[in-house]
Amino acid sequence: MRTFGEAPPPPTLFERLKSGLARSSGAFGQNLTAVFTHKKLDAETVAELEEALIKGDLGAGLAVKLAAAVAKGRYNKEISESELRAVLAAEIGKVLAPVEKPFAVDQTKRPYIVLVAGVNGTGKTTTIGKIAKRLADEGHKVVLAAGDTFRAAAIEQLQIWGQRTGADVVARAAGADAAGLAYDAIERARQVNADVVLIDTAGRLQNKAGLMAELEKMVRVIKKLDAFAPHSVLLVLDATTGQNAISQVEAFRAAVPLSGLVMTKLDGTAKGGILVALADKFGLPVHFIGVGETAEDLQVFSADAFARALTGAA
Repeated sequence: MRTFGEAPPPPTLFERLKSGLARSSGAFGQNLTAVFTHKKLDAETVAELEEALIKGDLGAGLAVKLAAAVAKGRYNKEISESELRAVLAAEIGKVLAPVEKPFAVDQTKRPYIVLVAGVNGTGKTTTIGKIAKRLADEGHKVVLAAGDTFRAAAIEQLQIWGQRTGADVVARAAGADAAGLAYDAIERARQVNADVVLIDTAGRLQNKAGLMAELEKMVRVIKKLDAFAPHSVLLVLDATTGQNAISQVEAFRAAVPLSGLVMTKLDGTAKGGILVALADKFGLPVHFIGVGETAEDLQVFSADAFARALTGAA
């Protein structure tokens, strides 16, 4: 029991996630509640469940599979709303479990080179700063490369994160060659004996061939310094784009060797179910999810916690 005047305990990771996913789980929950015009899991209820899952941005194919999994062994039987949520959370958790892979720095690769890509507006530069803070807190020496040379604001933003985290920042004037800057950043990391290099890139539309070609050039230049690099290529996705995230993954995966995903802005959308659809379609590791503005709101992805928060299961 807390005494008067004592500060409340900080929210747990699950509580933060549940709060961050409130819009997704709220919309999803309303759709699930609407299913319960019938208490029996009959054909009509299963069809309504499929519709609720499609509205939740899980996609038609996955919606059919999940509804069938929920109905298996329960068809034409009584089921409570809380039981439905628990069963659905368990089935969604099974889809997400294979992609629950925390981001890890391979200590045998020094510096560990990470390229971070994404379209405009995903929060890519901020995400890099938050990852840098996490790595610095773990004791890693980090170099940041301000490779988004199209936006002066992105360069300044990364420099601020460098000050916050104690990371070296390699930057040039706006408009400079991004591939050359990446090369300089890796050289700098070797000079200062850094553990990790995080390379920002210009936000690019996945249908702009010239910008995607520049990203491919960055990879080629990085390989001149280390044939096995980049060691990680992270794609930052904005949850508010919903199903459009699928075409983004397809386009970037065709241009660079994607190794993992980061999903941002889950707190600002009812489209959180898209993460389940991405896991089912691509099987790419999900390293982090963003459920708020602070560095602590970039959370390590947990399949079980996400599934429970999304469905409103206890």
